[in-house]
Amino acid sequence: MKNLHYYLILPVFMLIIGCTATQNRHSYSQLNGSWTPVKQEMGGKELPENYFRTQKLIIQDTVYSLTAESVDTGTLTYKNGQMDIYGKEGVNKNKHFTALYKLEGKQLTIVYNLKGDSYPSTFETKSKPALFLSVYQKD
Repeated sequence: MKNLHYYLILPVFMLIIGCTATQNRHSYSQLNGSWTPVKQEMGGKELPENYFRTQKLIIQDTVYSLTAESVDTGTLTYKNGQMDIYGKEGVNKNKHFTALYKLEGKQLTIVYNLKGDSYPSTFETKSKPALFLSVYQKD
């Protein structure tokens, strides 16, 4: 009889795990695509558009590519609105950044902690010189 319980519980457990994995893939897929910055600021000061006009962020699940003055590539992990960014190639190779992100429609807002020592608590950069905010529009 005990073995019968295991056979009944196992499929339910596997279904729960499968649904959780699907939900995580779904949240990744919402960030997938090509993103163009529409606003950037650092330390509470907005950067001029010509600074970021030609930049492009491409996300595919847990891999990113950022084209700016050069091309950076790396990996991402996501959890509860927080992001860990690990540079693999480019000027940020072997660097780790922490970030806070939110997706509202086709607009992705990310505030990066360039020190990577803690996650930003808000999307505010004023009086915080290590924080860099970028608002992206999906292409």
